[in-house]
Amino acid sequence: MVTYTDVFSGFSVDDIGAARAFYRDVLGLTVTDNAMGFLDVALPAGGSVLVYGKPDHTPASFTVLNLVVEDIDAAVDELQAQGVVTKLYPDDVLPTDAKGIMRGNGPDIAWFTDPAGNVLSVLVD
Repeated sequence: MVTYTDVFSGFSVDDIGAARAFYRDVLGLTVTDNAMGFLDVALPAGGSVLVYGKPDHTPASFTVLNLVVEDIDAAVDELQAQGVVTKLYPDDVLPTDAKGIMRGNGPDIAWFTDPAGNVLSVLVD
């Protein structure tokens, strides 16, 4: 069996500067530039996600990052106060309330996008 020294995930964006500002200033995560000019986004419980620029970036059609919160209403209120839109999907696909939170169908969750169009979520675990 292979022995791994670390494991991390990554996804692309079309604008590293916009991604840095969003993940650092809007989401409040620790973001550092690595030697290749990509972003290392530190995860609160350990580990990191690599965010790399890609000129022909196409937004992921699935959730690339889930952010666990204790109070989803407070998290959504704070995100919306910063201009983040949390009601992404039509109610016949994923029924959500006026805040964009899907409740009672698994964990309470709200989806939103980063500046590159990648789908993220806040959820109560």
